[in-house]
Amino acid sequence: MEKKLSKRALLLKPSPIQELSHLAQRCNAINLAEGFPDFPAPPAIKDAAIAAIRADFNQYRHVQAICDYLAYTLKLTHGLDVDPKKNIAICCGQSEAFAAAILAVVDEGDEVLLLDPAYETYEACITMAGGTPVYVALNPPCWTLDLEKLIAAFTPRTKVIVLNSPHNPTGKVFSKDELTVIAELCCRMHCIAITDEVYEHITFDSAVHISLASLPGMLERTIITSSLSKTYSVTGWRVGWAIAPVEIASAIRNIHEYNQRREFMVDLLNRIGFKVHFKPQGAVFVFAELPETCAMSDVEYVVKLIRVAGVAAVPGCGFFHTREKLSRKESSQSISGPLSRPKSIERCEGFHTLKDYRDRYIRFAYCKSKATLMAAAEKLDKYNGSLILHDI
Repeated sequence: MEKKLSKRALLLKPSPIQELSHLAQRCNAINLAEGFPDFPAPPAIKDAAIAAIRADFNQYRHVQAICDYLAYTLKLTHGLDVDPKKNIAICCGQSEAFAAAILAVVDEGDEVLLLDPAYETYEACITMAGGTPVYVALNPPCWTLDLEKLIAAFTPRTKVIVLNSPHNPTGKVFSKDELTVIAELCCRMHCIAITDEVYEHITFDSAVHISLASLPGMLERTIITSSLSKTYSVTGWRVGWAIAPVEIASAIRNIHEYNQRREFMVDLLNRIGFKVHFKPQGAVFVFAELPETCAMSDVEYVVKLIRVAGVAAVPGCGFFHTREKLSRKESSQSISGPLSRPKSIERCEGFHTLKDYRDRYIRFAYCKSKATLMAAAEKLDKYNGSLILHDI
């Protein structure tokens, strides 16, 4: 049967996240790996869906009402004016919206810039379209944008840059300064931006999500992809392009609870020996570094975490694609020329000595019920000595 597959299909590799999820299921492990909530969706959302079904809102023409509301919400939240009949398409979740956007603009040989670490499905979509993914490494521990690397990555073949903010897996929310630099480069290089904004309503502390499309010159060159899945805890509904209504407070009632869960997870990981240098500013993940005392790689640790402690997480190596090492000196370089240096880079310089950090990070999802998080904490505390401080 493999001979029947296309050449592009043969290039695609199995997802390490899926493989470890299967292992977690076999071991009956607590799932802190995948970013789906295990608590109920808001009652208002469920009631609205039931009412729509009973009212026979089941046909193609009913999608236009969603488009109309999305246009209203875009204006309300980002100040963007779009035509709901011409500029908005409803898709099967953000994943299909992203794939459709890539297929719509990427031709054979086009280069697509991705900020690394990056969500693994991006590369598959680009490959299927015949494009070439080009990774630009963000600098740990705060995952700051390296201007020199970004500028150097642009070539005459660059067609698209992908921006995911709030960011999976790190939880970084790109600052206005960083977005301004990206926007200036897009305009200068006549580049299209495709944004993944599924976590736009899940931000913490003083972090504010800004859509790249709202910056000067970017509305006409940006494709926004989003979904109601994360905000409303309905990842199985697969409704893409829906943006959370700002005025319905109950629809985003879990943002405060997410913040409590974030604090719980950060405190837990610090307590058992992980190094959480960067407190997530958004999304639903903590991207934590293994301590130097742990001799295991990220994959080795996650496999033993599942088998010994019965808790599942995601090894960070699946999100990294660049093959470089990082030193403190590299991350503190200044840039010359008309592009301004984002202040966020100055606030959080890289701490790493020259070494490979790609197999030292693990992603934990905290979009889980309090009972799930407490059970995971109990297991992690119980097996702390075996799994963190010593190789077993």
